[in-house]
Amino acid sequence: MNNDNAISAFLALGQETRLNVFRLIVQRGDLGLTPSQIIEKLGIPNATLSFHLKDLVDAELLLVERQSRNLIYRPNAEQVQKLSEFLLDNCCGGKSCLPIKPLKKAKIK
Repeated sequence: MNNDNAISAFLALGQETRLNVFRLIVQRGDLGLTPSQIIEKLGIPNATLSFHLKDLVDAELLLVERQSRNLIYRPNAEQVQKLSEFLLDNCCGGKSCLPIKPLKKAKIK
């Protein structure tokens, strides 16, 4: 994972409809979803959905497989894992990120 890959993923997820589509597909995991199922769940017009799915596939966040006449979209777990690792690489300088004792909430006046 490099900066360009991460930026591509964040740009794809930075749009509300694409984020909703991605989250729905992630919830289904390996079973995946067809465009018809996504339309049924989210009420997105077909032409609009195709555009958003293409962006998510181009960002390598989704995998697509043809099964007879259907396209099945699944999360690309490997790419999502790489993105998480990229974000957390060298987190807190290699030390635990958890505070030793709970921090007190500051009172806002």
